[in-house]
Formats: sequence, C-alpha cells, structure tokens
Amino acid sequence: MTFWRNIASLAARAVDDADCPNCPPGLPGEDPAFSTAVTALGAKLAKADGRASADEYAAFAEVFQPDAASERDVRRLYDLARQTTRGFESYARRLARRYAGCPQLLEDVLDGLFHIARADGHLTEDELVYLGEVASLFKLSPLTFRRLKAMHMGSAADDPYVVLSIAQDASDGAVRDAWRAALSEAHPDRVMARGLPAEYVEVANAKSAAINAAYDIITRERLSLNGAA
Repeated sequence: MTFWRNIASLAARAVDDADCPNCPPGLPGEDPAFSTAVTALGAKLAKADGRASADEYAAFAEVFQPDAASERDVRRLYDLARQTTRGFESYARRLARRYAGCPQLLEDVLDGLFHIARADGHLTEDELVYLGEVASLFKLSPLTFRRLKAMHMGSAADDPYVVLSIAQDASDGAVRDAWRAALSEAHPDRVMARGLPAEYVEVANAKSAAINAAYDIITRERLSLNGAA
C-alpha cells in the first residue's frame, strides 16, 4: 500500500485516531490521517504567498508521490485546501499529536514543505512564517528549523554555525569540540608550520577572534533558548 492509499476514507471514520498518544503501527503511507494532514499542509503552504501555482503542486507530488489510484483524491483535497491558509494549525497539531514519538518523521515532513515552498524559484517571507509556525506546532526546536532553512536557502557567511562548520542542532559538546578544533587549526604556530609568511599571523589572529565570537554567540543563544523553554 502506497503513501496515499485510502486517503478519502478518513472523512468516514467515526474515531479520531489523531488523538492517539503513540505513533500508530505501520508505515505513515498507510495512515489516511497522516496523508490528509500532509496534503492539506502542502496545499495551504502553496497559498501562503498569496498565490498557488502549478509548480507547487508538481513539487508536492514529487516529494510525497501519490500513486495513480490515489491521485484524483489527493488532487481534489489539495485543490480544496489551497483556497486559503486558514486551518493549517489544526492539521499541524493533529500530525504532531499522532506522531509525537517520531520527531524525525515530523522533520521529514517540514523538509518536504521547504521543498514545495521553493518550487517557484524563491521562498517568500510569508512562506517562511508559515513554515516556522508549522515547526513550532510540530514542537521541533528552533535550531532544527534553522538547519532546515540553511539547507534550503543557504547560510549567511557570518552565521556562527557556518564559522564553526557545524550543524545548527548539533549537541553542545559537538559545538564545543568544533570550536576547539577550529581554534587549534587557526593557531599562529600551525600557520607558520604550514609555511605561510609571518604576516599571515595577523590573519590567523583575526580568524581566531571570529571563531571565539561565533562560539560566544552560539553559547548565549542556546542559554537564551533553554531559558525560554
């Protein structure tokens, strides 16, 4: 059974399985509640920038791959849901409740939504807001959202995680190790050992300062996030 099969049967179900506290057995593709929620989230995302294009449905189909038997039902629900962004929160909350024990699956869904948002060649501020709200409703960390955003949009050169060459949601220990390794590599003695001229020591010192500043920013940011949590 593929990802989308039985999608139309959800409306006829008397019991709302979305309130189940544990991940349901079987593959998500066999779960009409999952299929319906993902279809609606993808469709409403397409409307987030004020317009829904054919490219966005094509990207949606590329990511979630409805089979031929389910295509008509998927497209019908998609066309209905994309008329407005209203109500996307309920779908996101339902998905988050149903798959609360499967955060990686929820991250995969958000990753697919990023792909859909970029289908028309750019990602608008309204779409970013939508994606950020979905991430929050999924209870994904701000650092996970930041990593996915960087994957799809790139990172600024001065992003502290770029400076340390580490993922935004790496553990505190991994960040600390990356900081130490970067400092060691930038040490003036290593610069001289690599045969670079003495004048390059100034560059190494400036790089070390940037590395320390990046680590300081990450540390303060994480302390702030932990405090908010």
